[in-house]
Amino acid sequence: MLRNTMIKQVPLEKINEMNKGTLMEHLAIVFTEIGENYLVAEMPVDNRTHQPLGLLHGGASAALIESIGSLGSALLLDLEKEVPVGLEINANHLRGMKSGTVVARAEIIHKGSKTHVWNAVLTEKETGKKVCIGRLTVMVVPAGS
Repeated sequence: MLRNTMIKQVPLEKINEMNKGTLMEHLAIVFTEIGENYLVAEMPVDNRTHQPLGLLHGGASAALIESIGSLGSALLLDLEKEVPVGLEINANHLRGMKSGTVVARAEIIHKGSKTHVWNAVLTEKETGKKVCIGRLTVMVVPAGS
């Protein structure tokens, strides 16, 4: 584990309440676990997250990756002084999904003073099969900029 990467342990209810009125609420993303250096969230695979052929939309997977990594960075920072903003996202879609729940587990692999890097693995909840892997780079900027 990286040094100084202890994620603040905030009640999941509080975190999920912050998603009200956002893209995360629209996509029904729910955070389910906070570890020392990782977070877990779930998202349904249904009409809200489908592309026209009825498969999980790659953009929905990318939104899940960005949501979980950005929240992780927010829990590592003093938000009165610094805030996280997404800088770059990469997603490799490994297999399609038509229904069920996708589970994302993101772990921080770099915590610098100006950037954080998160690795995310998305799996099908029912089978445990990998659906997508991704990496998110977050820039840390002064609050109010």
